[in-house]
Amino acid sequence: MSLGRTSSHIRLLAVDDHPLLRDGIRALIATQPDMQLAGEAASGLEAITKFREIRPDVTLMDLQMPDMSGIDAIIAIRSEFSQARILVLTTYGGDALAERALRAGAQAYVLKGLVRKDLLDTIRSVHAGSKRIHPDIAAQIANHMGETGLSGRELEVLSLIAAGNSNKTIGTRLLITEETAKGHVKNIMAKLGANDRTHAVTLALQRGIITLHHP
Repeated sequence: MSLGRTSSHIRLLAVDDHPLLRDGIRALIATQPDMQLAGEAASGLEAITKFREIRPDVTLMDLQMPDMSGIDAIIAIRSEFSQARILVLTTYGGDALAERALRAGAQAYVLKGLVRKDLLDTIRSVHAGSKRIHPDIAAQIANHMGETGLSGRELEVLSLIAAGNSNKTIGTRLLITEETAKGHVKNIMAKLGANDRTHAVTLALQRGIITLHHP
């Protein structure tokens, strides 16, 4: 708790590398008598430092940031502060990414497009100890439960496919034969239910299994 403030205030840390998004959150929080934006961070590493400094009640965490992903930042914060309450605020609605964030210790998952509609209620729910996830994302997670996930090597291959590499180039990059690379591609397509390589990449991006490189 910060000195001089009553316990009724929910102290927030906003983590996002886009200043405009933080400006929007700041303006929204300023309209709420029971909330205070106690700090901001523009990267995952800065989020960890800021969290230690201000010990917020609820942290709003972006996932795609240049130096450290939001999921890695969540893991780092929760390993040091096991009671940290973290709400993911992201443009990515994929079930695989949401599942990773929740496994890392996030209590809620909010899409940036729904900020004005859902954010304030979700902050209050997380502060009260509840978990919140958008019904559409929860349904996606349920739909894919029990499926065999991609192996670490298959994820490497999929990322190289997404970057436009041929099977031959993938084999060279990963020090495997072209035939082995083809085998991995076939397994990836089967696990994702994809018709071809391009479809596999599209499905993987939609679900958040892989993400495009952050500039």
